[in-house]
Amino acid sequence: MSSIIILVAALVVASLVFRALFSVFKTVISTAIALFIIVVILAVFGFSPEDLLQEVTKLPETLQKLLKGGS
Repeated sequence: MSSIIILVAALVVASLVFRALFSVFKTVISTAIALFIIVVILAVFGFSPEDLLQEVTKLPETLQKLLKGGS
């Protein structure tokens, strides 16, 4: 009887872990697709991935200027 309870508990835990991993996988894939689409759209307008990376690294400084009201 106890082996059946352990088996059911193991199946429940395995199911929860699988669902969590699947959720993380879906998030990673959707984020990767979104980034790919953004990079392709920027490439069409003549911007390189390096330009995007440079702007992302300057983002805290830009946000700080916007919040302070400066230009």
